[in-house]
Amino acid sequence: MTKVIALIDGSIYSQSVCDHAAWAAKRIETPVEIVHVLGRREAIAPADLSGSIGLGARTALLEELAALDTERAKLIQKRGRAILAAARERMEADGVTEIQERLRHGDLIETVNELEEDARLVVIGKRGEAADFAKLHLGSNLERVVRSSMKPVLVANRAFKEITSYVIAFDGGTSAMKAVDMAGRSPFFAGLKGHILMVGQPTVENQRKLDGAKALAAAGGGSITTSLEQGQPEEAITNYIDREGCDLLVMGAYGHSRMRTLIIGSTTSEMVRACRVPVLLFR
Repeated sequence: MTKVIALIDGSIYSQSVCDHAAWAAKRIETPVEIVHVLGRREAIAPADLSGSIGLGARTALLEELAALDTERAKLIQKRGRAILAAARERMEADGVTEIQERLRHGDLIETVNELEEDARLVVIGKRGEAADFAKLHLGSNLERVVRSSMKPVLVANRAFKEITSYVIAFDGGTSAMKAVDMAGRSPFFAGLKGHILMVGQPTVENQRKLDGAKALAAAGGGSITTSLEQGQPEEAITNYIDREGCDLLVMGAYGHSRMRTLIIGSTTSEMVRACRVPVLLFR
């Protein structure tokens, strides 16, 4: 059975992740698996501190430290279960009926790689628990998930808004073609007004690529508008979203014209950081 994976951490973005995952799950008619991962530092009790206490320390003190560690581990588990319960309640209010909760220990990426085999989509917040203190930075977990996941990743912005239209930032690359193909075949995009935007020189070759992308995306019967504009990609895409009122940006995680590195492509990273709409990323 396929599913949507919703990655939550208890931050202010978790509610938006739940709303976006619920919206997607209802469109593609698949269950949601809510995942909260306790990192190794949280899940594993601290090492034996007896060596740092010094000679002559009372046994009672060591016992008290051990008891505190045990209590801390219990509280972390309890918090994790509470986060999952709140997420389930929110998704049920959003109309999702098939929900599975999963509290895991260990590394987030290892967990995602293990669970995503039968997933259609992974949903994660733009930023994590430090969102209010790092407004100009993407969450480190977001970049790690996008690098490692083989599934499309939906990056939720701070607050959910009903999605009625989307724009594909098209550069002719493999990941952009995946996005165009999905727009023409997946119920995820059914009934939404589609836009395909290419930023580049108005050459015959670029127009040919854009026309081909439109034909592929329109195969599902949706309304598709295309535009070929000049300028810096980040600025041109942002201006187009504002001008056309698009609710979702769809793009490749890596541009085909840049060398692939171990970080998100520079244009992609800038767009996710600056965009005030959710971003759907394809590898």
